Amino acid sequence: MAPLAYFLTWTTYATWLHGDDRGSVDPEHNAYQTPVLPPNALRASDRNESLAAAPFTLNEGAREIVRKTIERHSKVRRWTLLQLNVRTNHVHVVVAAAEAPEVVLAQFKAWCTRRLREAGLVGARDRVWTEHGSTRYLWTEDSVVRARQYTRDGQGPDI
Repeated sequence: MAPLAYFLTWTTYATWLHGDDRGSVDPEHNAYQTPVLPPNALRASDRNESLAAAPFTLNEGAREIVRKTIERHSKVRRWTLLQLNVRTNHVHVVVAAAEAPEVVLAQFKAWCTRRLREAGLVGARDRVWTEHGSTRYLWTEDSVVRARQYTRDGQGPDI
C-alpha cells in the first residue's frame, strides 16, 4: 500500500538546532504521533559551536522564490501539491508523489537553492538549508487533512 501523501518539513541552516527549546526531529524521533527530541541546552550549545556558517533566514523575497519554485517544480514533476507554507526559518509541504519522500525533499531543496542563487539572494557557497528534513508518510485521509490544516493554520503569524 502506498501512502496518500507526504508531510515534508525542513529548516534553514542553523535556525533550529537539536536541543532547541522548540524540540526537533531526528531519525529516531520522526514517526507519526511520537514525541520530538526534548530541549537540551548542552546539546544545543554543542551544535551551535560546530556551525560552519552563520544562521540563514528567508526574507520575504526569498520566501516568495521558494514558494514559486515549489509550486513550479511540483507541476513539472506531476506531483500534487496539497499545502505549502514557507516561513522565515522552515518550510512545510504536503505533497502526493510517486517518488520516495527523500527524493521529493531533496528536489525541492536543490531547486529552491538554485533559484535563490540565481536571484542573487544567496551566495555560491552560502548554506541555505540544514541537512535532511522530516519526511512523514500520510496513510489516511484524516492524516492528510490534519497535516494540511497544521501547515495552513498551525504556524502562528505569518512572519
